[in-house]
Amino acid sequence: MTDTNPKTALVTGASRGIGAAIARRLAEDGFAVIINYAHSAEKAEFLAASLTAQGHHALAIRADIADPKAVTQMFEQARDRFGGVDVIVNNAGVMTTQPLADISDAIFDQMFDINLRGSFNMMREAARFLRDGGRVINLSTTALALKLPGYGVYNATKAAVEALTGVFAKELRGRNITVNAVAPGPVATELFLNGKTDEQIAHFAKMPPLERLGQPDDIAGVISFLAGPNSGWVNGQILRANGGLA
Repeated sequence: MTDTNPKTALVTGASRGIGAAIARRLAEDGFAVIINYAHSAEKAEFLAASLTAQGHHALAIRADIADPKAVTQMFEQARDRFGGVDVIVNNAGVMTTQPLADISDAIFDQMFDINLRGSFNMMREAARFLRDGGRVINLSTTALALKLPGYGVYNATKAAVEALTGVFAKELRGRNITVNAVAPGPVATELFLNGKTDEQIAHFAKMPPLERLGQPDDIAGVISFLAGPNSGWVNGQILRANGGLA
């Protein structure tokens, strides 16, 4: 059975945290939402079911975005179910903070596979599948500006994503598709909070002039703007959503 909806958004890593908040917000904005996940099937299916129960169109799809074939198949599923894709949000990411001297090859490969190769695979397929007038929204990080010890490899993956963002915006000339990135500051998610002491969390919360950690909904609101009609003249940009931290 095929659902029809004027706009469809595909959000990677959308089973929890910022990704889940983005999926909920875009569903509220009227998008049919593809909830991509790699491992958290129960959470992704629960989110899809809860959005459907609220009258939205939602579908959870498992795909390892580091695998080009899996990404292609996910776009094909989205097209077959909803008729096409209008917005992609490259939210999926992993982060390990260690000094360069301590980073293992396995951790290096994992961060580049998910954060960079995954975003690249999504953008490459978006060039084929995204409908004209669409939106590509990548996730970067404000940690790039802070140059904190331990963030070197993670920052390298996100710096590359920012580089791809500006180039891809120009490569899609003539199709009325915008390509932008959002660079959050510290956000109170499992990814950020894990492994940090209460003192470290309090320190990060005090760093922005607004004196708090960001919340997933803060980032979802920025994504909502970039995915919507009022952002049509914003293209090839990096939006620092960080409470004034940097």
